[in-house]
This record gives sequence, structure tokens and C-alpha cells, in this order.
Amino acid sequence: MSQQFGKRVMLQEADAVVSCANSLGVDFSSAVEWILGCTGRVICCGIGKSGHIANKTAATLASTGTPSFFLHAAEAVHGDLGMVTERDIVLLYTHSGETDELVRLFPSFKSSGARTILITGRPGSTAARLSDLILDTGVKEEACPNNLAPTTSTTVMLALSDALAIAVMESRGFGKEDFAKYHPAGALGKRLLLTVESVMRPLADTAVSSVTDPVLVVMKAIATAGVGASCVLNQQQELLGFVTEGDLRRHLLKTPINIDATAEEFMTRNPGTIEPDLLAIEALEVFQNYPIKIGELPVVKDGKVVGLLMLKDLMRSGIV
Repeated sequence: MSQQFGKRVMLQEADAVVSCANSLGVDFSSAVEWILGCTGRVICCGIGKSGHIANKTAATLASTGTPSFFLHAAEAVHGDLGMVTERDIVLLYTHSGETDELVRLFPSFKSSGARTILITGRPGSTAARLSDLILDTGVKEEACPNNLAPTTSTTVMLALSDALAIAVMESRGFGKEDFAKYHPAGALGKRLLLTVESVMRPLADTAVSSVTDPVLVVMKAIATAGVGASCVLNQQQELLGFVTEGDLRRHLLKTPINIDATAEEFMTRNPGTIEPDLLAIEALEVFQNYPIKIGELPVVKDGKVVGLLMLKDLMRSGIV
């Protein structure tokens, strides 16, 4: 029984979203144009359940290139109206169009010179009469069996607001690189912004050896640094070779340990390297496509080693 009831609610709300989508017209296009041309901020205003949708819309607009913030309708009359300027657009949310906390704000919005866009299910309401532009959700009945709890109305408000935000984003030409700037901590932001230099271990925190260092000294340097390899350098910090823990294990399994052996006997000459300016996500592809399985790569800039990139650090960076 509960499953059937849940299905009915979801289908009713889905039908309402489809109906609203099919009815989008010139008012929607005008709203997009107004927001694109706005030289101030888009102020999303509401109270109650509609206020939650307004708050979410402000966040969506802000993250997709449109300066925006949320204005609580009840707080507005206690000083927050001072945030509204003539350069702003106020996007108001009220299903009934008669919410007193919102209706009483219109004189202040008018006097400030801000334009108003109303999202409502009652285009003949008081708020609609006072608004400069109306976006009608078309919702006449809530999914709530008592037709009281905001359900279908807020679902359509959310879908309509998302459509508005994305239409503005597309018209603005807001792309992945722009999105990354506003989401630097997210996976997409990191893929587009994070470089090898940001993830690598600087040279001072890695193992460094000379060609004449005994093998036990090399092993101690690797263990002390907590890395998986040592860069063999000359005095100019140029890379002469690379000694990995795997190289050491394989050699020692074949030949009894010789405490007089040096790094030069173990190192790989002309090892693969990577540049610090390369994107971290591209560096991950280098590891994945390398002819053999590796866990570290020396980072070289202008012919000198500047650090060590470890696969485990890349995986911890949040790019995947």
C-alpha cells in the first residue's frame, strides 16, 4: 500500500514538472535575459519551504557564474532590505502568491529600483500583480492528500529554478574551466586546476643520492624520507639515475648483498620524468600508461630535479 502511495506522489510530481516544461514561453526567455543583463546580484527571496528552494537557487546561480545570495523574507524587514540595490533582480518564491512576509516587501523593492521576478502557482495573486515578471509553475494541487504540505509546488519550483540557472549558464558561455574556479575543492575543480607541483613532494622531503653512495646509504635515505625511490643527482641537481625499492629487492634476490656496491650499480639510467606544470589528472594517465608498473616519477624543471611525484599522493589528491 505504501509503495503504491509513494509511486502516486512521484508520478504526480513528475507530471507537474513535465507540464511546466511544456508551458515555458516568452516569460522564461525574458527572465533569462534579465539575469544575463543584471549588473548587480540576483537576490533569491522566500520563506518556509519555498524559502529553502530560494536558498538552493541562490547557491546554484552563484556556482554557475551569476552573483547571487539568499534573502530571508522575515529578516528583510528587520534591516536586510539594505542589501537590495537598483542594479539587482529579486527572484521571489511563493506558491500561493499571498504570503504576507513577501507581499509586504514589494513597496521596498520598487523604491530601491530593483526588478522583481515571481515564481508562483497563482498568476492572479497579489504578489503576481505586484511583480515585474511572472513564472507560473502551473501547479494547482499538492501531492499531499490534504493539499496542504508544499510538495508538488516546491518540486516544480526547484526544477524551474534549475532550468533558469542552467539556461543562464549556457547563454553566458560558462564552461568547465569557469565551473572549476568556483569549485576548487571538488573533483572537477581539482582535475582542471591541480598540477603536479601541487601534489609532488619537494626535493627536500625526498630521498637524494649520489652515484658513489653505498647501497645501504641509499636504502636508509629512502626509508627515512618515507618514499619509494631515490633520485641520483650530480652537484647541479641534474638527474643521473633513479633507484627504486623494487630495483633494490630484485637485485638483492639475485645476488648476495655487497656492502661496497654503489647507487650507480643499481640505478636506472635515463628514467622517465614528469614536469611540474602538468595537470595532476594528466600525470595520473602517465602512470597508468607507463610500459611497466611504477609508483614514483622524478619531477624535472629546466633540467633540474625539483621533487618526486608518488602515485599514492596522486590518488589521495581527490582527482578521482
